[in-house]
Amino acid sequence: MSKIHVIDHPMIQHKLTIMRDKETGPKDFRQLLNEISLLMGYEITREIPLEEVEIETPICKTTAKRVLGRKMAIIPILRAGLGMVEGLLDLVPVAKVGHIGLYRNEKTHEPVVYYCKLPEDIDDRFVIVTDPMLATGGSSCDALQMLKDRGCTNIKLMCLVAAPEGIKKVQEAHPDVDIYVAAIDEKLNENAYIVPGLGDAGDRIFGTK
Repeated sequence: MSKIHVIDHPMIQHKLTIMRDKETGPKDFRQLLNEISLLMGYEITREIPLEEVEIETPICKTTAKRVLGRKMAIIPILRAGLGMVEGLLDLVPVAKVGHIGLYRNEKTHEPVVYYCKLPEDIDDRFVIVTDPMLATGGSSCDALQMLKDRGCTNIKLMCLVAAPEGIKKVQEAHPDVDIYVAAIDEKLNENAYIVPGLGDAGDRIFGTK
């Protein structure tokens, strides 16, 4: 069974509280999401392997550590997942970015695929899938399966807020994919929105409602 990692650093909790407030506008919402994504990125990349290299400081030669290889990919689930990309790129500027486009059918609440563009060597990369809201888990499960179908074996899912229902679905469908979140909320409502949640992340990021 995959692990669920709740990254509840005080600064993340503080910023998330401001994001939840319905009075927070798109500009601040985007900035806070970017900042939280950067902070979460420190934990999600904690296990990246290192190698020892010899360098010369202004004082002397020494042995130090650096990241072994630079093959990482960030795959946002469109459109809300885009809001988490910049923070991760600030941390790992050399990462490649792919895109998976999914939207939720408002009647069935099931995800519908409309776009997929990935790095050619995606199967050889450490992949972070981003989506601020893990609600039903349908979109995340479909995106993870699309990546696995293309040969990906080292994948992590990074979300801001998750519902227990979504976590359960992802863990059952993809027991090999660890999930990183800033908060686990109470439940889903009758419209499959997270309670208390923060509303529609895509609309709040881009100011479309």
